[in-house]
Parts: sequence; structure tokens; C-alpha cells
Amino acid sequence: MIEREYKNLIQHPIPPFFDKNSKILILGSFPSVKSREQMFFYGHPQNRFWKVAAAVFEQDVPQSVAEKKEFLKRNNMAMWDVIGACDIEGSADSTIKNVRPNDLGVILEKADIRAIFVNGKTAEKYYNRYTKDVINRTAICLPSTSPANAAWTLEKLTDVWKVIREFSNDKA
Repeated sequence: MIEREYKNLIQHPIPPFFDKNSKILILGSFPSVKSREQMFFYGHPQNRFWKVAAAVFEQDVPQSVAEKKEFLKRNNMAMWDVIGACDIEGSADSTIKNVRPNDLGVILEKADIRAIFVNGKTAEKYYNRYTKDVINRTAICLPSTSPANAAWTLEKLTDVWKVIREFSNDKA
């Protein structure tokens, strides 16, 4: 057996966020350095996730982690990442190696998730490689809210991300 060298293996430090009322699951690839420091998702101030989600649901942009958690609960959203551990340099998705996926069963067994969305192509790639066949569910890929995805304006992102709204309420 060949031993892999794990130079920069980092365990995902943020637990999944969900409750029994969660209807949609948003999955990123792996948390950025800033998100790991804050111990919550999309913690980098230039990531547009919270601005996009707030615009989609026509609500104020949550600022603190407590406000972000309340926002997610109010809109029946669960959140986690596809990757549970990996080698990564800083926050660069392009450096991800030696992926160990998260077990989404911890969410899917307790919440009535109607739709799974991945935030960007990197999350989609690893979801399709490690998770899709395990849970037998397809994820809808939405354009990344990362500042690296500069081709997408906040307005264009919000327009495409509006699809999450139709799955998030109790009437769906």
C-alpha cells in the first residue's frame, strides 16, 4: 500500500448547520481561512453569499454569526460543505488534494431536504465525485458567490440564486 503524504491536511472545523425544518441544503467545497477562523460559513467579507441570500429572500444582510444562523433557520436552509478534510493551501480551491468527503447523512436523516444546491463548480465537482452516488441525489449547481467569480455581478448571482426560494418554504 502506498502511503499518501498529507502535508496540509485540514479537518473541517465547522459542524453542519440545520434543524428539522430545513428544506434546502447549500453546500460549498471547503471553508476559507476566514470562515475557519470565524467558525461559520462564508466568513470572508468579500464572499457574496450573504448578500445574495438576503436579496433572494428580500431581507437584511445578516452580519454576525448569530444573525446568519437566525437567517438560515428563518428561511429553512441547511448549510455545510462537500469536503470534510483535505490538503489545501490557504483558501485556494485549486490546491485541494486528498479529499475526504463529509457524510451528509447526518443532515438528510433528520431534515426533510427537498433540494441540494452546490455553490460553484468546485463544490459540484467534489459532490459528483464523492457524494452523489452515495446518497443517490443530484445537486443543482449555482454560480459561485466567491469574489474569484468576478464575471458574475451581485445582480446576476441573485437572479440565478432565486431558484432556492421555491424549495425553502413549507408550501413547496
